[in-house]
Amino acid sequence: MYEERMARLRERMAETGTDLVVVGPSSHLVWLAGMSPHGDERPVLLIVAKDHAGFLMPALNVDSQRPFTQLPFYPWSDADGPGAALANLLKDCGADQSKPRIALDETMRADFALLVIDALPGASRGFLADTVSFLRGQKDEAEYALLKMNAVLNDGAMRAGFAALREGVTEREVAQVIRDFYAANGAKPEFTSVCFGENGAFPHHHTGDRKLKANEAVLIDIGGRKDGYPSDMTRVGVFGDKPEGFDEVHGVLERAVQAAIAAAKPGVAAKEVDKAARDVITAAGYGPNFLHRTGHGLGIDIHEQPYITGTSETILVEGNVFSIEPGIYLQGRFGLRLEEIVILRGNRAEVLSDLSREAFRLKA
Repeated sequence: MYEERMARLRERMAETGTDLVVVGPSSHLVWLAGMSPHGDERPVLLIVAKDHAGFLMPALNVDSQRPFTQLPFYPWSDADGPGAALANLLKDCGADQSKPRIALDETMRADFALLVIDALPGASRGFLADTVSFLRGQKDEAEYALLKMNAVLNDGAMRAGFAALREGVTEREVAQVIRDFYAANGAKPEFTSVCFGENGAFPHHHTGDRKLKANEAVLIDIGGRKDGYPSDMTRVGVFGDKPEGFDEVHGVLERAVQAAIAAAKPGVAAKEVDKAARDVITAAGYGPNFLHRTGHGLGIDIHEQPYITGTSETILVEGNVFSIEPGIYLQGRFGLRLEEIVILRGNRAEVLSDLSREAFRLKA
């Protein structure tokens, strides 16, 4: 699998005119090489050129990392520093006498990036959006299976969270029920945002000790991780009677989700998917209350390419996985958001979750 990904990367480098790809100890490296070296201040770099690739590797990590790759290591010791080893690696990559176009891992430490930049003062520089990130956005069947499994597991976690609602329970206590569900099913929680009443109007509310009262809206946004891949989903409900305007807002969001799903196809610009959702919300009079983008990519990372924004010119392709999550936030009252993760397969967007978007109804 990793040899295939390396071959795809080199094809993409040729298409984009990229001479060197430089990857640090990050999720990019996990995807490309299946490795996650110990991350500290000692530089660890995978450098990929047209005809060569190798690791700048601290000598004390060589033995632990050798079982994960057959690529050559260029070890360096604390006594000598990484300079000479990096120079040898760049020479073997054919970059020492040229002015290459390099793509740097935007998530690695700045001092790692500067080490390479200083060694190649004539290079032109960019990030991995057009190379590694672009390829990561096209999920294969194995990745699809893992993301689907995590989505269905997350359905169960969501049901457990809403089942735990009772008068006087705190957001934190409901979040713990969700975390316990993940643990019982071999997953780890990535995030648990439980929002009662007016707290739902904050898109990034931090779960706290707010107690649930009768006749309040509830928003739950959660994600877990199993076998290396995550889930992400938001659902809403009501404890007791619905607050005024709940059904109207929920209905608008449902139509927005449906519009965005219908618009999401290979060959479509990401901004058109955002527009499809936003137009529905704006036409209903809630445009100023939709405070964020429509979605983000999902893969090894919770947030990765493609990003579904109003300005993104990214052309969606087969295998892209991303969220569709329009929201309407009414300060001091409640906020609602409906979030699905979809994958582009064939000529349509397939929803990974099996859970209805209907509001949960619980008696007070």
